[in-house]
Amino acid sequence: MDENTKQSPVSSPEEQEIDLLELAGKVWAERRLVLKWCGVAVVVALIVGFSIPKEYTTTVMLAPEVEGSSRSLGGLSALAGMAGINMNASESSDALYPELYPDIVSSVGFTTELFPVSVEDEEGELKTTLYNYLKEEQRSPWWSAILSFPFKCIGWITSLFRDEEEENVGQGIDPFRLTKDETGVVKMLNERISVSVDKKTSVITLSVTMQDPLISATMTDTVMQKLQNYITEYRTNKARHDLDFTQKLYDEAQKKYYVAQQAYADYVDMNQNISLRSVQTRQERLQNEMNLAYNLYNQTAQQLQLAKAKVQENTPVYTIVQAATVPLKASKPSKLMLLVGFVFLAGVMSVGWVLFGKGLWSSLKQSIHSEEKSRT
Repeated sequence: MDENTKQSPVSSPEEQEIDLLELAGKVWAERRLVLKWCGVAVVVALIVGFSIPKEYTTTVMLAPEVEGSSRSLGGLSALAGMAGINMNASESSDALYPELYPDIVSSVGFTTELFPVSVEDEEGELKTTLYNYLKEEQRSPWWSAILSFPFKCIGWITSLFRDEEEENVGQGIDPFRLTKDETGVVKMLNERISVSVDKKTSVITLSVTMQDPLISATMTDTVMQKLQNYITEYRTNKARHDLDFTQKLYDEAQKKYYVAQQAYADYVDMNQNISLRSVQTRQERLQNEMNLAYNLYNQTAQQLQLAKAKVQENTPVYTIVQAATVPLKASKPSKLMLLVGFVFLAGVMSVGWVLFGKGLWSSLKQSIHSEEKSRT
């Protein structure tokens, strides 16, 4: 056992340094090859970067109003938010809390409502709907046409053997049954619209990415307004139904009061200076009916004011922390990141080829050559 341990070779730090110096020497000897690969990578990165269409991102930030429960909790609510616990959702009867906003925006019903929105590019040459813009006006890299050409040929051939699908022209969009094109536009919108909610502060961040800066800003503002309207309609739904019902009762009570008031006035005018007991009894009866109608009218008027106040109380208020502005610089593609990435990959691949690939390739060629000789 001792002899084996004594005879086992132990690599010293000097030998490891010599190996590293040897590897560095190999790379330095083939530095021209490495530089060539990096130069080719620079050219490819520039071609790819300038071929990808520019895209612009507009971002807005909304701060919803703070409810009484969160105010009373104070720091405890903030700590719970950092831990990913929403204490406001458990204490409030409202089922539509901010964490559901991304799901609302990505829903089919919400997305299809954006289809008829009118958009205009920054140069003023294009005026169309969002649906037509995403379907027909999107630019793509040159290689996408080459890659999609075989699939287009297959689709064209298969279309010859099947009946043409009837297009629902002028019939509107049915979210329950979308066409193939409509489904594709919905997916594109879900990829281009991003909504996130800060669990600690409940601040909503909404961003929209489009190939035109003006359309990006326009759609960001439109999505923000539609989201606010959706939330407002949900939270005031019951209060608005109560307001409509109270308004109906108020109108009926007002009509009855006016009728009773007019009947009393007409009877008094027709029976002036008459001291018959029957006339006085009839007059008192009409006056009592008028007073009852007035009391009911007065109560419904008060209830109507309370119902209006309830709608206003349930209407959420949002503070726009960051408004939508037309972006000046493109967010995609990042040519610097593409350049760094391509050069890094080219450098790693060239160094790997110099250190390992070149030797493996030469040994493989020698083995193939020796096998051919042995066969002959």
